[in-house]
Amino acid sequence: MPVTGKVPDDYDRASELKAFDESKAGVKGLVDSGVSMVPRMFIRPPDKSGTSNVRFNFPVIDLHRMEDDPIRRKQMVEAVREASETLGFFTVVNHGIPETVLEETIDGTRRFYEQDNEVKKEFYTRDQTREVIYNSNFDLYTSKAASWRDTFYCLLAPHPLDPQQLPATCRDILMEYKEEIMRLGHKLLELMSEALGLNRNHLKDMDCAEGLAMVCHYYPACPQPELTMGITNHSDNDFLTILLQDQIGGLQVLHQDQWVDVLPMPGALVINIGDLMQLITNDRFKSVEHRVLANQRGPRVSVACFFSTFHLPSSKIYEPIKELLSEENPPKYRGTTVRDYVTYNRSKGLDGTSALPHFML
Repeated sequence: MPVTGKVPDDYDRASELKAFDESKAGVKGLVDSGVSMVPRMFIRPPDKSGTSNVRFNFPVIDLHRMEDDPIRRKQMVEAVREASETLGFFTVVNHGIPETVLEETIDGTRRFYEQDNEVKKEFYTRDQTREVIYNSNFDLYTSKAASWRDTFYCLLAPHPLDPQQLPATCRDILMEYKEEIMRLGHKLLELMSEALGLNRNHLKDMDCAEGLAMVCHYYPACPQPELTMGITNHSDNDFLTILLQDQIGGLQVLHQDQWVDVLPMPGALVINIGDLMQLITNDRFKSVEHRVLANQRGPRVSVACFFSTFHLPSSKIYEPIKELLSEENPPKYRGTTVRDYVTYNRSKGLDGTSALPHFML
C-alpha cells in the first residue's frame, strides 16, 4: 500500500506484512515491481539523535607484519585497545585477505539476489534454526516498522556447513571467504586479548571464535529514503563482527549522541565489538549502536561475519573474565549462555535498545 500522508483508518498492517512475506520476493521484489513510494509498513518515526556534519575519522589499523615485527605489534595492540574501549569500531587494512576475494564475495552476494526469483524462493524461510536462511527482516512481525533490506544468512561454524546447501551463485566464494575470515578473526582476538593484558590466546581459548555466521545484506535503491531505514539502530549480539561493504556507504555509528558515517574504504574491513565481548570484558570494550541508512543509490551490498554460536545448544556460561575483576571493578553482569542471550535479544527485535541491561547484576 503506497504512502498517502495520513494513515487511513482501515489500514491493515497485518495483511500487508503477510502479503509481503508470502511473496518471498523481499524488498527487491517491490523495487522490481516499480514502486515509486515506500509502502506504509516500512515507514518509521524520525530518530531523535542528531547526525553529525563533521567528518569523523575512525581509527584505521594497519595489520602489516603483525606476526614478525614486535614493535609494530605492540602499536597495533595499543590501537585496538583504544578503539575498543572508546569507539567500539575500527577499520583494518593489510589484513591478509586478497582484494580479489573481497570483490568476489560482494559480487557473489549480488548474484544471489539478482538471479531468478523462483530460484531464490527455495531458500526463503522464517525457521531460525535452519543453517541457511533467506528472507527480509528477521523481526518482520515484531518490529514497529520493516527495514529496506533483504538478507541471506548461513551458519558456517562450529559445525561445518555442507557447501551444497549454499546457493550455486555464491557457494565457492562464501566457503573461501569463511576460511579467510576465521584466520583474521583469530588474529584480531589475539590482539584484543593482549589489549586486555591477558595471554594472547585467552579469548580464543574461551571459544569466542567457535561459531561463525555470515549475513549477506542487499539494500535496494529506495524511492523515499528519508521515510525508512536500511537497518535500524542496534548493537550486535556476538563477540566480534567483521564487515565487508561495497562503496555506496550508509553505515553510521552512534558516537557522543551523534550519528557519524563510517565511510567505505577500498580493500578495508570494518571491525566492531559485540555485546558478548562487552559482557565478558565487564564494560572495558564497548559494543555500540549502529545503523544503515536507506539510499536512493543502490543496491548496496554488505557481508557481515558474526563470531557467535547463536541459537545452537550449549551449556557454556559466559561471564566477566575473572582476571579483569577486582574490588574496585566487581562484575557488572551475571553469567549467560550465548543461546540465552541471543534468544532474549531476538525476542525484543531491533528496537534501538541493547539487551545488555537485562543481564546486569
